[in-house]
Amino acid sequence: MTPVDIRKRFSESHDPLRDPDAVRGDHDLNPGFRLPRDRLREAAVLVPLVDRPEGLTVLFTQRTAHLSAHAGQISFPGGRRETADTSPEDTALRETEEEVGIARDHVEVVGRLDTYLTRTGFRVTPVVGLLKPPFAVSPDPTEVDEVFEVPLTVILGPAMPERHSREFMGQQRYFYAFPYEQRYIWGATAGMLVNLRDVLAEAR
Repeated sequence: MTPVDIRKRFSESHDPLRDPDAVRGDHDLNPGFRLPRDRLREAAVLVPLVDRPEGLTVLFTQRTAHLSAHAGQISFPGGRRETADTSPEDTALRETEEEVGIARDHVEVVGRLDTYLTRTGFRVTPVVGLLKPPFAVSPDPTEVDEVFEVPLTVILGPAMPERHSREFMGQQRYFYAFPYEQRYIWGATAGMLVNLRDVLAEAR
C-alpha cells in the first residue's frame, strides 16, 4: 500500500461527516454498554502514517507511567479540544506538535476515521495524516515515554486484530488488541486501528 492508495481511499469513499451518528467506541464488542453522549468531552488524535522507503508505518506514543489517566498505554498523539482550536484537525495537529515535536507542516491531512466514544467520557475524532520524512521527534517527557513505529502491513495483516477480555466493574468486557513484538496495543487505539483496516480494505 502506498500514499497514493491512502489518499484515493479517503478522498473517494470515506467521509464520516456524511453520517455523524455512525460512531464507534468501547461499546462495539459489548452490546448494552452505552455512554451518555450529551456529557462527552471533545478530543482529537492524529493517526500518523509515515512514508518510509521500505513501506508505510504507523506512529504511536507510549504514555509515561506517572500519568493519572491511561498511564503506560500505547496511543496516538492527541488530546482534548481547546477553545482556540478551530477544528478536530487543529486539535490533532497542535497536540502532536506539543507531545512529540512534529510540526504540522510535516503532516498532510487526508481524512478522518469515524468518531470514537470512550468509556472515560471522550468523543474522539481520529484524523489521518501522511508524514514524509525527515522530521524531528522530540517527545514531551511529562506525557510521552517513547515514540515508535509499526509497519502498516502488520496492522493490516490477516492475524489482526485479536479479541481479548478482562473483568471491569464486575463484568467481562471484550476489546480489540494488536500485539506487536513486546508491545500491546489495545483499547481505543486498537478500536481506531480496526476502523482504519475497514477503510483501507478495498485499497489492498
